[in-house]
Amino acid sequence: MAPPKSKKRKPSFRRLLKTSSVKLENKLKNRQFKQQNVDKKNRKEQKKMRQAIKDASLRTPRPLERYHKTPEEEEEEEEFVESLPTDMMDEEDLEQIRASFLTRDLSSCAPMHDRKRRSEEVQSYEKVPRKLMRTEEKDLIQLLPIKDKTRLIPQTMERPVIRKENEEEEEEDDAGLEQFENEEEPEEMTALTLQEREQLRAQKISERKLQIAGLGSAIISDPTNNVKRLKELRGMLMETDPYVAVTVRKLVMVSLMEIFKDIVPSYRIRPLTAEEKTTKVKKETQQLREFEEGLVSQLKFFLEDLEQTVKDWKQQKKKRSQAVSLSSYLSLAEVAVRCLCELLVAIPHFNFHNNIIVMVVPLMNDPVNQISVMCCDAMTKLFKQDKLGHASLGAVRVISGLVKSLNYNVRPELLRTLLSLRIKEVEVKKDTEDTAPKQKFMNYKDKKKNLSRMQRKWKKAEEKLEKELLEAEASESKDKKIKLHTETLNIVFLIYFRILKKAQKSVLLPSVLEGLANFAHLINLEFFDDLLNVLQTLIRSGDLTHRESLHCIQTAFNILSGQGDVLNIDPLQFYSHLYKTLMLLHAGASNDDIVIVLRCLDVMLTKRRKQVTLMRAMAFVKRLSTLSLHVLPNASVGILSSNRAVMQAFPKCDFLLDNEVQGSGYYLPELDEPEYCNPQNTALWELHTLQRHYHPVVRRFAVHLAVGAPSEGSGSLDVDLSRRFPVQLYDDYSATNMTFNPPIAPPPTRKKDRFGGGVAMLDADLENQVHRVLNHQDETPLDFSRALESR
Repeated sequence: MAPPKSKKRKPSFRRLLKTSSVKLENKLKNRQFKQQNVDKKNRKEQKKMRQAIKDASLRTPRPLERYHKTPEEEEEEEEFVESLPTDMMDEEDLEQIRASFLTRDLSSCAPMHDRKRRSEEVQSYEKVPRKLMRTEEKDLIQLLPIKDKTRLIPQTMERPVIRKENEEEEEEDDAGLEQFENEEEPEEMTALTLQEREQLRAQKISERKLQIAGLGSAIISDPTNNVKRLKELRGMLMETDPYVAVTVRKLVMVSLMEIFKDIVPSYRIRPLTAEEKTTKVKKETQQLREFEEGLVSQLKFFLEDLEQTVKDWKQQKKKRSQAVSLSSYLSLAEVAVRCLCELLVAIPHFNFHNNIIVMVVPLMNDPVNQISVMCCDAMTKLFKQDKLGHASLGAVRVISGLVKSLNYNVRPELLRTLLSLRIKEVEVKKDTEDTAPKQKFMNYKDKKKNLSRMQRKWKKAEEKLEKELLEAEASESKDKKIKLHTETLNIVFLIYFRILKKAQKSVLLPSVLEGLANFAHLINLEFFDDLLNVLQTLIRSGDLTHRESLHCIQTAFNILSGQGDVLNIDPLQFYSHLYKTLMLLHAGASNDDIVIVLRCLDVMLTKRRKQVTLMRAMAFVKRLSTLSLHVLPNASVGILSSNRAVMQAFPKCDFLLDNEVQGSGYYLPELDEPEYCNPQNTALWELHTLQRHYHPVVRRFAVHLAVGAPSEGSGSLDVDLSRRFPVQLYDDYSATNMTFNPPIAPPPTRKKDRFGGGVAMLDADLENQVHRVLNHQDETPLDFSRALESR
């Protein structure tokens, strides 16, 4: 009877088409999972078999223990032997039978009834069990069969083994290490003298240099076809010769760094999708894809090598190869850090840039000063040249996390790099942003209602052109740039406010105050009251240095001159503190603080002229004139330029140029309140002293102020001096480079041809003698021997 038919119908082709892709993917995954389990099981069985064969080959056969028989067993065995037909057997056979099976030594493989081979000796290799020759099963792929006239011939192919590049690199590195471990120091090196060793080392280094130069020139000349040579060049980082290992590794690091800077494209390479990998493309496109994939992978491996070099130096981890000593780790780490810094600045748009930032930022706080300065300089360059803001945002995020994780125990130079951020404008509030008119395209109803047919046609073409221009524009939009700058600045202020709140007495406070003074005009209006209260508290505490207190004053007035001009606040305390601090500055170390004073004066007096009284302005002009007497020339020029701006903003300050008293009382120079020191009862007598200053520009400014600082006329300044700001004049006439500006005229080089000038003051007899000696033409030889004989 036939088996019953299955009621389950086979799925039709149409039904298979309706099957969801998710279900098909799941079926494919289940099938692959089952195949992996089967393969894994087979590998385990083969491993067990190989282990069993290996154990059997190593095990030596041992003789069995002697079996001691009981008396009853001996009697039964004798009865059995007597019952045998002994007349048909030889004596030797009987003796062999009498020997018990259990008492024989199985290690002797001699046969019992073979008389011909009795004299032959058994070899030792015959006693060892034979190994089973077993071939591993190959993973085959079933191909389409070939149809013959009579039958179908199945076709199979061995499945190719795809090895990952990481595994290949690891295997090569391990092989190199093992090979070097097995090698011993050659006897030739031990037999050579010191001079011969140096010559041999120089020869090896020159050979490695030629090899590096050849590989580098081949890669740079044709990067697309020779990108695989990067792997060969990177393999030289594992130089195992202890005599040249350090030098060769340094050369390879620097060479790879320069090569990547040259061949890296100007765009970011993204990984290909599964569909793009399966799509058939042109030969040139496929070649470009291979180049991009190889470039990204080699750059990744190179960065990993640099990171591992720095880690080995940090951990003082001794390698198995012993090619590099522990004392050489620092020099290798310095070269690795230099390469990271160069790549950080050179390729901010390319892949793995965030990884480079993560490696460099912790090194900015390194105790080794050389490495810390190198990383801080690289980060400053990155901030200065970053126009879009992507790289700056990533770096500021990592810096914020580092400062918080180390509990604000970082170097001040790390925070000082934030001053180089190129942030000029940020997003304003939403309410003001919504009120701003926005350009938008008209819809169909508006066009039909307001425009004619011809106007609609022109409008449509114009909008189409504008859209194409916006799509074709390669630069980042202004809105996106401002958004990135806003997010970056929020993180920067978060760092500053945390330090002001939790670590006011740390060494980071000067950097924080300087940063707040730099970005104060961009702070949100909501933080103004709290920030001003904090600054006032810091000034009242008296724990700040002169420079820190000046930064507090600059921050406060930058806040009040920007969005804070709507606040009704009288910063009298900040004016008084600046007025008191001016007399504490001098030509020594505090001369550099004059720059901050000039910035503060510009914000406090010139830009806020409507909120400043005349007495306050005159008091500052008088004290600044006194300060200009005991500072360096560049500071004197900047201060006199600030006085000129104040006298032009307050024309009634010309009272200080008159000797007459303008009211009751007398001037109190020691009083620290500018409103009550009676500045109208004094005069700028300092200008007469400054007119005899050794610096020509100081003399020119003193003469200009003494006549009332006119903008035109006989006492006016040159256009070159009048158009420059005080801070700019301070920098232009600085003597930090040991140069005098303007340069000093050299002394005349012409020599006088004849003796004159002093002849008229000589005595008459002396004058005649001089003329006689000069005009004497007798050339008779002198005879010293005659003079000696006469004596």
